[in-house]
Amino acid sequence: MKCVILAGGSGTRFWPLSRKSYPKQLLKIVGDTSMLQMTVDRLKKLKKVTDIYIITRKELQQTIAEEVVGVPIQNIIVEPEGKNTAPAIGLIATHLALDDPDAIMGIFPADHLVVGHFDFESSINTADHLARKGDNLVTIGINPSHASTAYGYIQYDENSEEDHIDAYRVRTFAEKPHKKLAERFIESGDFVWNAGMFFWRVSTLMDSLEKKMPELKHSLDKISNLLAENLPIDDVWKMIKPESIDYGLLEKSENIFVVRSKIKWNDIGSWSALFDVLTANESENIVRGKGVVMGGKNNLIYSENKHTSILGLDNVIVINTADATLVVSKKKVENVKDLVSFLQENGFEDII
Repeated sequence: MKCVILAGGSGTRFWPLSRKSYPKQLLKIVGDTSMLQMTVDRLKKLKKVTDIYIITRKELQQTIAEEVVGVPIQNIIVEPEGKNTAPAIGLIATHLALDDPDAIMGIFPADHLVVGHFDFESSINTADHLARKGDNLVTIGINPSHASTAYGYIQYDENSEEDHIDAYRVRTFAEKPHKKLAERFIESGDFVWNAGMFFWRVSTLMDSLEKKMPELKHSLDKISNLLAENLPIDDVWKMIKPESIDYGLLEKSENIFVVRSKIKWNDIGSWSALFDVLTANESENIVRGKGVVMGGKNNLIYSENKHTSILGLDNVIVINTADATLVVSKKKVENVKDLVSFLQENGFEDII
């Protein structure tokens, strides 16, 4: 299996710690190594993995090459500019197709937390089996532990189990739901969280793009010819429309399976995710760095170099860096990305 890590994101929901030039995937948020390095290390433990690739944007290439161990520099593929996941995955598939169009690709986000190596490897093995046995597009689903509104969902056909346990045909994809709808998903028993991990033969992906995203496939064919001659792809790339692989391909395809995994998983999508993965103190607060909470609970302080105190407040997140401070209600953390856009529009480029 050729494992591909998507590492071009800007991690705006983790501002002000995450910056455009040094985003979330490069930060040591939940351990002693970066999220990207944790992902590389996790994949290197898998027996089926032969190569690991990272696809990222040009501004991050050098930093990744210097800081990430275990991925040769020639396996760091650069997008001329960000175009969302479908073009990014298509680009690296185009690279792989030049050597082996029958190779199995595994696609992984750079910044997710996975706990449970045995269950993780078992799920990957099942996905690999399904990808090899036919023209199948395979994804990983996580057994939901609660009615989350932060994740997308996949509904599967409980009667379509294949010759591997916990593998099912996909019925539909669902975007992040509101609370009541998420609760109905959980009650139905046939929904899993969409973990953003995908598996297929390179040739299967290309054939599927030909059917469902023909404009992108046409551009990738041009790029293939340019890569074969070691020519720049920028002029073709800038004409490609941004699109997610979920919406552009998976939601429109019929040959999709989901492997229901038992791993403990968190996409570390926003500051509130740390309440699920870090240990709170006896007052139900989380303090990383210098800080104290008095008369409040369910607060997070993340302060690099200056003391921060919270008095008499609940459900507040305070993030301090050398040049910026964020104070946000726990209920509003998903809107931090909108704040970053606002800052950019109003001339605060130096702090984003």
